[in-house]
Amino acid sequence: MTNNDIFKKLRVALMLRDDQIIEILELVDFRISKSELGAFFRDEKHPNYVECGDQILRNFLNGLVIHLRGTKENPKTPKDVLAKHKAEIPLKTTEKAKSEPKTTKTNLKKKPNFKKAVPKVQVVEKVKFNNGKNKKS
Repeated sequence: MTNNDIFKKLRVALMLRDDQIIEILELVDFRISKSELGAFFRDEKHPNYVECGDQILRNFLNGLVIHLRGTKENPKTPKDVLAKHKAEIPLKTTEKAKSEPKTTKTNLKKKPNFKKAVPKVQVVEKVKFNNGKNKKS
């Protein structure tokens, strides 16, 4: 397993975006551009693929510890940090389409239909069926 594979798996597992990875690397005073970072995540057959060195992965892991745990003076809980990352992830287009109705000309002309909640009325009484069998109890 190469450093690139480890880097990719950590990125997916922790739900990190490129700008968040850059911020994590800056915590340990390591500067890298977004395009250099993107080269690590490319396919090995791609012409712009770059192999991730030990120094970059080491600095990322050291920065990740600071990012998740905080410092001695300002400690954090990793669960809170990961929950924050999860909340920052935008909804997928399929989820948005389900939650938001499409606006069309016919929808714009109609007034919204607000129905009051009406309690269900039980129409049929509970009846015990014996399927034609006469049982004596």
